[in-house]
Amino acid sequence: MWDTFLRKLSFIFSDPQLRNRIFFILGGLVIFTVLRAVPVPGVDTEALQRLFDEQQFLGFIDLFTGGGLSAFSIVMLGVGPFITSSIIMQLMTVASPKLKSMYHEEGDVGRRKFIQISRMLTVPIAAIQSFGFLMLLQQQGIISGMQPPEMMVNIIIITAASVLLMWIGELISQYGIGNGVSLLIFAGIVASLPQAVGQMVATFNYPADVPLYLGFFAVALVIIAIIVVVMEAERPVPITYAKRVRGESARGGVSTYLPLRLNQGGVIPIIFALSILMFPQGILGIVVGWEGAPETLRSVSDSILTLLENSTFYGTLYFLLVFGFTFFYVAITFDPHSIAQNLQKNGAFIPGVRPGESTAEYIGNIVTRLTLIGAIFLGVVAVLPLAMETVTGEGTMAIGGTALLITIAVVTDLVKKIDAQVALREY
Repeated sequence: MWDTFLRKLSFIFSDPQLRNRIFFILGGLVIFTVLRAVPVPGVDTEALQRLFDEQQFLGFIDLFTGGGLSAFSIVMLGVGPFITSSIIMQLMTVASPKLKSMYHEEGDVGRRKFIQISRMLTVPIAAIQSFGFLMLLQQQGIISGMQPPEMMVNIIIITAASVLLMWIGELISQYGIGNGVSLLIFAGIVASLPQAVGQMVATFNYPADVPLYLGFFAVALVIIAIIVVVMEAERPVPITYAKRVRGESARGGVSTYLPLRLNQGGVIPIIFALSILMFPQGILGIVVGWEGAPETLRSVSDSILTLLENSTFYGTLYFLLVFGFTFFYVAITFDPHSIAQNLQKNGAFIPGVRPGESTAEYIGNIVTRLTLIGAIFLGVVAVLPLAMETVTGEGTMAIGGTALLITIAVVTDLVKKIDAQVALREY
């Protein structure tokens, strides 16, 4: 095992193209780390830390922004605006036949146009979110009163930084290995680990906390093992290719299987859910901070923000959004009818199932059942930190959730893609 690992590692750094791809990823992550350390001026760091200690939902959003929000850096929005714009565009394909045709039927050219529209939509979303968060934090006393010119400059800087992160993520996807946006989120999670470990060490009380910490690490290992198993789980659907006789030779008659993943959406539904939860914060923050807004509207917005600060309500809403987005994402990315048509064109069939519409219905039913299990799994893992904190009484003892899921998903996906690149070059 170690010989294989060392051989692949040696091959990666001896192959110029692979080595350049790895270094390109590292370079992009270094730039992101540097940007995380550039703060927005005028923030009260102690008050900001107290706010994050009191309101856990901000911790979830901070995780999504790669720690930029807790540091109040210029990349405080992370890649959230780009993901939000992508979600809006995906939703629009359901309502707009033109966008649906562009995304599904016009090939690579249509997809490039679709992505370009998503990029342009990122700019106004980032501007709205940055203004909303600045107003919200100003209301909380985190930022000293900003004059309109200062507010405008900060909005421009934060929006530009978010667009820059979007560009870096796309460059990593193009010239590196793996999904650049996911890697940026992963980098933010990893960067926050030393602080989390430091907090655990600082609050450790020997020997009273020994059983609690041992139990925590045991549960953490079990949860990690379960997540890895579920993320890699597949439902094999048997496929048989019809035998074809041409002259004296016979071809086909081979039996194989169609792998249907238990978790078809990966971590995308959780990222979608976090984006949707993050977007209203900006809008509501603008309304609350707008002195010219009707008092009723400001009161309602303030009540909604207060409700979102409730961990029970937030956890329930988070679970429902993850559950719903899992079904939505699978519905727009997995087409049983297309698979059934391709099987029929290649002379393949599922034993005991008629080709065509019956095959599509059979595959669709299996995917629906798998998606139900996967959606429940993702929802439970997403809200697991809330449950762990309730049980242990310590915020630093929360295991699971988005951070763990994204970390495992990104690492396994990156390892698979590196293995594929190595195999391609070896042969």
